[in-house]
Amino acid sequence: MKFLAPLAAFGLFAFLATPPTQAQRPFNAQARTANDLADLCAANPKDPQGDAKINFCHGYAQGAIAVEMRNAGDKKPFCFPSPPPTRTQTLSEFVSWVRSLPEHRNETALDGLFKFLAERYPCK
Repeated sequence: MKFLAPLAAFGLFAFLATPPTQAQRPFNAQARTANDLADLCAANPKDPQGDAKINFCHGYAQGAIAVEMRNAGDKKPFCFPSPPPTRTQTLSEFVSWVRSLPEHRNETALDGLFKFLAERYPCK
């Protein structure tokens, strides 16, 4: 019985020291253009780093929208309906919008996102 404790400790050490079989590679996302952002938003979650790309897209959009709305004061550049659409739904529509016309692709990520939102959710 005395040999079981060291054996169990060795087994636990070996388990903890073994890297996961699907370790994530470092991820460096950049969204310079609307097309870059759309590519991140359209990532397949089953692909390597797909979840990271989608999470980056959602976080980028959420942060950008929050800052824009806070700085806009009374003159909002876009107005979401009540109840608001889901983030996933809105960003899926953004991807379609970017891909629908070539001139959308080369706009900066922020300009493209805000132009899309202003067209899709105009304030009345």
